[in-house]
Amino acid sequence: MSGHVKGEKVYRGIAVSAGVCRGKVIVLHRARHAIIRRELELDLVVPEIKRFEHALVRTRQQITEIQRRVADTMSSSEADIFDAHLLMLEDRVLIEEVIKIIREQKANADYAFHTASDRYIAVLEAVEDEYLRERAADLRDLTSRVLDNLLNVKQQLDLRHLNEPCILVGHDLSPSTTAQLDRNFVLGFVTDVGGKTSHTAILARSLDIPAVVGAQNISEELETGDYALLDGYNGTVIVNPTDQTLFEYGQLAKIKASLGEKLREIQGQPAVTLDGKSIHLSANIEDQHDVPAVIAHGAEGVGLFRTEFLFINRENLPTEDEQLKVYREVAAALKPQPVIIRTLDLGGDKFSSHLQIAREMNPFLGWRAIRFCLAQPEVFRAQLRAILRASAEGNVKMMYPMISGLDELNQANAHVEKCKAELRAENIPFDEKMEIGAMIEIPSAALVADALAKKVKFFSIGSNDLIQYTLAADRTNEKVAHLYEPTHPAIIRLIKMTVDAAHANGNWVGVCGEIAGDPVLAPLLLGLGVDELSAAPSAIDTVKYMIRRVKNTEARQLAEFALQCESPSEIFTSCQDLARQTAPSLFENRA
Repeated sequence: MSGHVKGEKVYRGIAVSAGVCRGKVIVLHRARHAIIRRELELDLVVPEIKRFEHALVRTRQQITEIQRRVADTMSSSEADIFDAHLLMLEDRVLIEEVIKIIREQKANADYAFHTASDRYIAVLEAVEDEYLRERAADLRDLTSRVLDNLLNVKQQLDLRHLNEPCILVGHDLSPSTTAQLDRNFVLGFVTDVGGKTSHTAILARSLDIPAVVGAQNISEELETGDYALLDGYNGTVIVNPTDQTLFEYGQLAKIKASLGEKLREIQGQPAVTLDGKSIHLSANIEDQHDVPAVIAHGAEGVGLFRTEFLFINRENLPTEDEQLKVYREVAAALKPQPVIIRTLDLGGDKFSSHLQIAREMNPFLGWRAIRFCLAQPEVFRAQLRAILRASAEGNVKMMYPMISGLDELNQANAHVEKCKAELRAENIPFDEKMEIGAMIEIPSAALVADALAKKVKFFSIGSNDLIQYTLAADRTNEKVAHLYEPTHPAIIRLIKMTVDAAHANGNWVGVCGEIAGDPVLAPLLLGLGVDELSAAPSAIDTVKYMIRRVKNTEARQLAEFALQCESPSEIFTSCQDLARQTAPSLFENRA
C-alpha cells in the first residue's frame, strides 16, 4: 500500500452476484499482446494459414476443456455459455477474412487475426443492444486466447498461483477466467466494465462468488495490497472500511447466516401454506448433471427438463438411444418424484450448429419449438420414442413447447400415438398412461385453453415467453425491457384463464418461467390457483420459505385485487408488501 494512510472510500457499480466479503485486493493487469506485422515470403503463406488453423483447433480444445470442467463443477447451463465461444470459432466470415488478409497482404497470422477480430469487436461495441454488446466481451476473450496460441504465450491471467484469499480487481474478467476461479482463494471480484447479463456475471452467481461489475475505473484507482469490503447486494466496494462500517456489515452477515439456517431447516419439508394449502415445487434442469442440485434443494422432481442441450454444440444429432440414456438416468435418480420432459425447443435464440436453419428476420416469431418438430418428423420421432421408452420408469411426463392452437396439439399427439404403436409392435415397454401436457407460452393458446385442456392432462405456463409475446417486448433489449412486466393485468388474466380452463377439465397447471422462482410473486401465483411452480434449483429454498409462511386466504385476496387492478406497478407493490410482511428476513440484505 502506498505510504500515506487513506480514509474510507466507496466505489459504486452494478451488483451482479449477492454476498459480502472483505480482504486484501489483488489488481490484475492483463498484458497486451505485442502484435507486429511481418511480410511473408510467398512460399510461407500456406504454412501460415495452417498455423492459424492449428491455433483455432488448440483454442477449441482449451474451451471444450473449460466447458467440461464447468459442467462438472457447476451445471450444464453454465457450460452452455461457452457454446457462444465455440460458435465464434466456427464463424466462416471471420475465418475467411483472416485467411484473405494472410493471402492478399502476405501478413503473419497473428496480425491478420488481430486486425479482423478488432473490426468485429468495434462493430459489436457500437450497437445499442446490450445483449450484443456483452457478446463483444466474449469475442475479446476468444481473441486473446487465439492470440495466446498463435504467439505461444501462456495465459497471462493464470490465477492458479494465488495462495491466500483475496478480492480480485480488474478492468474486465473474461468468462473463461471466471469459470476457473478457485473459491478457496477468490473471495469476490470487481471489474470496471460489464453488465448484469454478461456471461461473467452469470458465472459469478453460479460460483456463489460476490461480484460487482461496471465500477468505472476502479482497477486504476486501487493497488494490490489495499484492504476492501465488497458488497454484492448493493453493488458497492468500500476501500479501508472504518470500524463502524465493518460492524454494520457484521450485522448483515449475521442476518444472512440466520436466514441460511432457516432455509436449511425447511429443506425436507413440504411447500404448504399456514392454512394447509399445498403446492408442488419442482426444478428446471438442463441435463443429468443438474440432478444433485435438484436433490440438494429439496425440489419435488423436475417440472421442466429442457432437452435442447442434447442437440446444441455437437457434430451430429443425438440418437434415440443416446437420448434414452439421459432421460432414463434422470428419471431413475429422482423416482418416485415426477420428471417432466419438454420436447425440443430449438429456434428463437437457441440454434443447433448442424441443423442448417436459415436466418430469420424474427426468429422468436419464426420456425421454432413444436413448429420445427412437426416439420422435421424424423428428429421428433427419435425424441418421442426415447421419452416413451424412458417412461417405463413410471415417473416420466412429457410436454410440448410453443403450442399456438388445437391443430398443432392434435398433430403432435398423432405423432405420439404412432410411436406408441411402433413400440407395442416391437414389444418395447413404455408407460401407457404417461401424462402429456402443453406449454402455454403464446396468448392464442391461453385464449383457447378450454379446447386444449380436453386433449392434455396438464398445462405448464412458460411465463418468460408468455410475457414477451403478450406485451411484444424483448426483455434482452434495453430499449423496451421496461415494458416487460410480469404483473401486467393482461398476463394475470391470461394465467387465470389458463388455470380455470384446466381445473374445469380436471387438469392441473404449473408455471415454469422466471416468475415461478421469485418469492415476491409466489403468493400471487398461488392465489390465482396455480398447482405447481418449477424454478431453478437454487431458487426453490426461498420460494418454499415464502409459501410456508403465507396463508392461502391472503394469497387469494392478493389475486382478486390483481384481477381488478389496472396498474402493473400497483399490483407489483401489493405483491411486494405481502411478501415483506410475510417473510421479512428474505429482504433484509441492506446494510
